[in-house]
Amino acid sequence: MRALKKKPIQIYLQPDQDRALEIISKNKGISKAAIIRLSLDKYLEKIPLEDDPALRIIALGKSGKGDLAERHDDYIARYSLIKKKK
Repeated sequence: MRALKKKPIQIYLQPDQDRALEIISKNKGISKAAIIRLSLDKYLEKIPLEDDPALRIIALGKSGKGDLAERHDDYIARYSLIKKKK
């Protein structure tokens, strides 16, 4: 089975929002879903990076390794071997 490139979600719109989407969709010749995706992209671009929840995980843990970003695969492989031996 082929994987979806887009994740389906369900949202509930106010009737006036749906009417506006319908009008824009017909005028632009694109789907309501495409308009919603474009709108979400524009909204997300305006969020300051410091408010991005994904950035809050940076530096939560300290490894003491200065080259962790470059050699993370090596460290994970080494850790996996140690765990298998136990």
